[in-house]
Formats: sequence, structure tokens, C-alpha cells
Amino acid sequence: MTGGVQVPGGIERVPGVPGIADPAALARWMAGAGLDDLGELRGVQLISGGRSNLTYRLDLAGGTIVLRRPPLGHVLPTAHDMSREYRVLSALAGTAVPVPQPLASCQDPDVIGAPFYLMRHVEGQVLRTTQDGELLSPAQAAELSELLAQMLAAIHGVDLAAAGLETFGRPEGYLARQLSRWQRQWELSNSRQMPGYDDLVARLTAALPDPAKAEGTLVHGDFRLDNTLVQLTTPARIAAVVDWEMSTLGDPLADLGLTLSYWADAGEAFPDLNVGATVTSLPGFYTRGQFAARYADLTGRDVSGIGYYIAFGYFKLAVVLEGIHARYLLQQTVGEGFEREGPAVPVLIARAHQMLDAVT
Repeated sequence: MTGGVQVPGGIERVPGVPGIADPAALARWMAGAGLDDLGELRGVQLISGGRSNLTYRLDLAGGTIVLRRPPLGHVLPTAHDMSREYRVLSALAGTAVPVPQPLASCQDPDVIGAPFYLMRHVEGQVLRTTQDGELLSPAQAAELSELLAQMLAAIHGVDLAAAGLETFGRPEGYLARQLSRWQRQWELSNSRQMPGYDDLVARLTAALPDPAKAEGTLVHGDFRLDNTLVQLTTPARIAAVVDWEMSTLGDPLADLGLTLSYWADAGEAFPDLNVGATVTSLPGFYTRGQFAARYADLTGRDVSGIGYYIAFGYFKLAVVLEGIHARYLLQQTVGEGFEREGPAVPVLIARAHQMLDAVT
């Protein structure tokens, strides 16, 4: 045994998967990383559902852990920073925001082909579609809505100094920088004419909220139901909040707006994005308006201008999906369902315009 992870010849027979072609090299790195009592690496499996960073389940003799790494290709500047995601998980340990326990981080791309980090596996369900939610009672759906509102409020209430996150971002001018950043990402990903995009950028720019009135809190950057692991016990609980790759310090209303851009009300048509929107249309879930109102009750924040932030959320999601569409066209995606992301982009741009029409 080397370190805490066994690296016998049998490791060489563990089949690789896209993104981790050589599990034996990974096992050797783990052996020297101070990970005790994990035992022999027995299997590597891609966890489905990821639309950006890739997530893998590692089965070891001593239990199960999870590996996160960037996409296989078309990685945009400033995106998919593994050390940043690892830092926020480490900082949130012991706070009111449950996260998987981080184990080790590797910045050497030679081990598996990209930087990565390891974390403990957390038991829980991912609820993404109406099919996932078929067993939910209306009472459970309402309970999950309340838990999500409470969790978003908890994220925005993290004591930055106590968590060591004072330098995790620059909240001043956050929204204006986000608008510029996502325009640059669009320019690096876009390969087709997209009606309505330029007009949307112009409208968002013209209506930017007064930065002097914005707060600065920890923001998740992609908070939605299927970025939580839930346990449908009595009472239900959120076992962990995951996928922190876009977290920073910024305007909490932008985080709320993005959450609501994923939220589908009952009977509302929503593009098939393979993200946690359609499940919220089931009986018992809060409406979009009820969720915003409950968040306001919990935090004391004024959400009367939330329509702009929802439109901004649709814009951001459209840019993210255009990047995924670009990777799909280059055959650099892993998993299923990526053919649906490209057609959703113009739908999201149209929804952003509709939201701005409603608030002007």
C-alpha cells in the first residue's frame, strides 16, 4: 500500500471513462494525497445531469467519493475554476449551508487531463423533471419550496468574515461586470445568427439597477432545485447544495432572479432544458411570485424590481447554453440530452424580452 490508497495491479483493469481515461494514474495521485482509509479504487462512473463541469462517482473499497473536473473542451476564460469551487466548499463547512465535505484538490492537469477536486459523496435525490417529482405529494412540494427559499436566504446570509470569504469576489459593480462577462462568453461561443440577442443586451444595459443600492453577499450563481440533494424524510431536508462553480460575491437579487428564471409555474410552457424547471410546475410548489415573496419575508429585501433580474437570468442561461451547444457541435460533451440545449437559446432570449416588457 502507498499512502492510504491501495494501488495493486488490479487498478490497471478498472475501465476508464471520457475525462478520466487512466484510473490507475488517478489512484496513484490519491495514494500520495493523504487520503487515508479509502481503499482500492474499484470503479469510475460519470454521474449524468451535469451541463458544465463534469461529475464522477468513484467507488472505493472504503466507500464512495465524488470527483469534479472541467468539460472536455471549449473551456471559456475564467470559467470552470476547480480551485475556486473547492475553496467555497471548504469555507462553508460548519455554516448553515450544507455542502459535501471537500477532500483534496489537484491543479496538475497531467493526472487526468485537467485540474480536479474530490469530495465526499452525499446521499440524496436530484429532482429535475415532472417525472422525477411524480411521487411528491402537494405537501412535500410546498415543503421543498420553503426549504429552497430558506436555503437561498441562508446562502445570502453567510458571514463572509467568519467563513474567510471576504476576498472571494468584488460585489461593487457586480451586475455591470456580469453583463460584460457574459457578452464576452457569448462572443467566444456563438456561431450563428441569433435574433433578439443584441436588442436584449441593449435593454439590459439601459436598465441596469443603481449599483449604489446593491448589497454584496455570497451568491451561488446557479441555485435551483436540481443543484441540491434532497432527502424526502419526514420532515424533508436539503442534504447538500452542489455545483458552486459560478459562486462569488455579488448582488443577492441576481441570484434570486436566476433561481426564478429556472422556475416554471403550473401550466407554463418551458423549454426542455434538462434543468430543474419543469418539476416546479407540479401541484403544491410555490409559484414564482410566492417564492419571491417568501424570500423577501425571510431576508427583508425589496423584491419589487425582481423582473429585471429574472430577465438577466434568462440572458445568462442563454449564454451558458450557447457554450454547451458549441461543445456539443465540437463533440466535446459527455452524456445525453445535449442536442436540446441549442434550440432552447432563442426561447430564453424571447422570454427575457417578455419579462422586460412586463416591467417597463
